[in-house]
Amino acid sequence: MEKDTRSVGIVETKFFKIYEQIELESGITFGPITVAYETYGKLNSAKDNAILLLHALTGDAHAAGYHSEEDKKPGWWDDMVGPGKAFDTNKYFVIASNMLGGCSGTTGPCSINPDTGKPYGLSFPVITIGDTVKVQKRLVEHLGVKKLIAAGGSMGGMQALEWAIEHPDMVSACIVIASTGRLTAQGIAFNAVGRNAILSDPYFNNGNYYLEPKQPEQGLAIARMVGHITYLCEDAMHKKFGRRFQEKDKPNFDFNIDFEVESYLEHQGRTFVGRFDANSYLYITKAVDYFDAAGKYGSLEKAFSRTNAKFLIMSFTSDWLFPTEQSKELVKALTKSGKDVSFCEIESPCGHDAFLLEFDTQTKIIKSFLAKERGLHEQPL
Repeated sequence: MEKDTRSVGIVETKFFKIYEQIELESGITFGPITVAYETYGKLNSAKDNAILLLHALTGDAHAAGYHSEEDKKPGWWDDMVGPGKAFDTNKYFVIASNMLGGCSGTTGPCSINPDTGKPYGLSFPVITIGDTVKVQKRLVEHLGVKKLIAAGGSMGGMQALEWAIEHPDMVSACIVIASTGRLTAQGIAFNAVGRNAILSDPYFNNGNYYLEPKQPEQGLAIARMVGHITYLCEDAMHKKFGRRFQEKDKPNFDFNIDFEVESYLEHQGRTFVGRFDANSYLYITKAVDYFDAAGKYGSLEKAFSRTNAKFLIMSFTSDWLFPTEQSKELVKALTKSGKDVSFCEIESPCGHDAFLLEFDTQTKIIKSFLAKERGLHEQPL
């Protein structure tokens, strides 16, 4: 497979250890915590050229580059991160970390509880977006960062908003893509169906399945199938699959896979269970449900009045999970709060997944926004 000549190349996932206990929003104190992260580019002398990339629901710290010469699959936002790309590593020190509660190196329910020597399972504390941002802040302070730009799509956009609201002295700009200030009842409902599929799996074993011969694979696969439906849109699914039968021109007249779209969803579910943990899916979707940018401040306007950041809000025409109306709600609140905000709705047939697919258009918009923001305080590397 030919690799991108503008790739950041071979990268290494590193680990940062927080030894002290951290107080979570639930009131529980928790620790120690290991954070998996990757960095690309160099931090400048003023330590203010950092961009913190915040991943979506099932993402990880591997945002760009390859882990080895034989690695055929680059990081999840590789088309956006690298020399000359949207997040230009010739200019910026780009950081990506796996969130608290994840299953790709950062402490989560599949991690070993030092008090018991066994995986945490459901003894892991319920977390929020605010909790994972608190952990990320420890990481960026460890890396010496003084100022940063917070950027992310979907759940990553929620984290970026949390960063801008809760750490206004550190965040100079905030890029929110295909995201929202809080989930609708419909969004919470889809997450609830996914969680119930996992909880109902006969091999879930109250979350203590790690040492068992059977895992809750079917429940996790169904959760992924439900989630994947929300990432696409009706038009995209129609164009991709229509009502075509799978490898034949007539129905089976049974309950096996008949249609191409069924086969596609089954494949998505099957491949997902090989890389993600069912308990992490429970915890992270719950954190998304709890997120409310207005939250403790009473309104979005009051929350955004705390920020000092410039904002770029981007949405996609076919995204019905986090539709443009929800992005406009953020823009309206930022405008009322007197903040500098740019907004762009991108035409795309790709649904919610567009932020992972529409690289060219996003790159132009983001590079323009960053050029304007960077020009105000450019420092040498």
